[in-house]
Amino acid sequence: MSLVANLFRALAVRLGALMAALGALARLAVIGGRAASSGTGTVGDRLKGALSEPAAQRLAFTALRGLLPNLLIGTRFITSYENTGTAIVTRFGDVKEVLARDGDFAVVYGPRMRMITGGRDFFLGIDDTPDYTRDVSVMRLAMRREDVESVVRPFAARRAAERVADTPGRIDVPAELSLRVPAELVGSYFGTPGPSRQDMIDWTTILFWYLFIDLNADPDVDARAVEAAGRLRAYLDATIARRKAGSPEPRDDVLGRCLALQASGTPGTDDLAIRNNLVGLLIGAVPTTSKAACQALDQLLDRPDALASAQRAARANDDAALAAHVFEALRFNPVNPLIYRRARREATIARATLRALTVPAGTMVLAANLSAMFDPLKLAAPEEFRTDRPWDDYILWGDGLHTCFGAQVNHALIPTILKPLLQKPCLRRAAGPAGRIDPGKTPFPVHFVVEFDAGPDMEAIP
Repeated sequence: MSLVANLFRALAVRLGALMAALGALARLAVIGGRAASSGTGTVGDRLKGALSEPAAQRLAFTALRGLLPNLLIGTRFITSYENTGTAIVTRFGDVKEVLARDGDFAVVYGPRMRMITGGRDFFLGIDDTPDYTRDVSVMRLAMRREDVESVVRPFAARRAAERVADTPGRIDVPAELSLRVPAELVGSYFGTPGPSRQDMIDWTTILFWYLFIDLNADPDVDARAVEAAGRLRAYLDATIARRKAGSPEPRDDVLGRCLALQASGTPGTDDLAIRNNLVGLLIGAVPTTSKAACQALDQLLDRPDALASAQRAARANDDAALAAHVFEALRFNPVNPLIYRRARREATIARATLRALTVPAGTMVLAANLSAMFDPLKLAAPEEFRTDRPWDDYILWGDGLHTCFGAQVNHALIPTILKPLLQKPCLRRAAGPAGRIDPGKTPFPVHFVVEFDAGPDMEAIP
């Protein structure tokens, strides 16, 4: 393509982004007006509820990308971690830049992670140091890439099929499927089933909430997290001690591999280090998997053509095509719509561009991955549901040094959990509120009922 053609294309994309921003503002005004004039509760609560919907969030980010792609605000929106103000970054390239510049934009989770572990940090909250490299390397040896296909996917496929078969015609997805399967997986694969499956679900849910989602230091969340952390630590300490005192025959699970590394003298594998690394991995393994599965399914149910295509892939046992549908659906409502970092020092984002922004030290930078995944400067036809996108178009599990440790597991586990459900004929929402995601008083799906035709299952195509 010639230089002139490229120039005109770039101008057309930018003009389109500007027009889309103005249209988004108009639609947001309508949404805000409807929320303010109807419903129950205060006007502020109604507006907050309306703007918490994924579609409204996408509109807000469309407006920002076209008008103020990098925005500095004096207000502290996040008060659970120390900061001096807020910056919002919305373009794909700028979001990736923030997440790649660990020397300038640091993770902030350390203080709360140390509360959870009782004193020592988990590598999620550690900078790029020798300790970080050691701990990640140890856990890569214990939680191996090849386990995804040899252990994780077969286990999840079997359990998910059993869960769906146990609920003929109607299933509450989080309660009966998307929470149960990962909780059972960590019991078998990690070697940490908990005193009960429900205990593990409850502990990991409140601790993830406390660590990543409790942005305003809710005292109730804090108290519940302190209790759950103490109980999880005590359980893991007892489990490690019991495994070390038991049969000398090692068990080939994550805990067993950690203990084998300890016996071989590998640095960073004392009992406390093993416990703390397991704490961090468990927190990210259960509630987020369930949330991702529910939100992907929710988006598919909103798009009949995409749902039908995903079901064809599931019935044909085309796992790659099924995954493409699930993660494209999740692009429209990811588990986290933004990722936050704190500026270590004054730093400039998007230097040498018209949108360059100098961020003061101490500012909390909200890298809006939901916005980035709809940036027309990066993605072709971002408002369309397409399953042919390159994986580089997605920022679902973070990016850079602190990309989710379990990203490869997520990539297999989430579609596998949904597969037997998507194979069912006439899959649909339950009538009324039951057919919509209900978070209760949490930031996670608690209930979400779908139905499918009873009778003989639609067999997968061999």
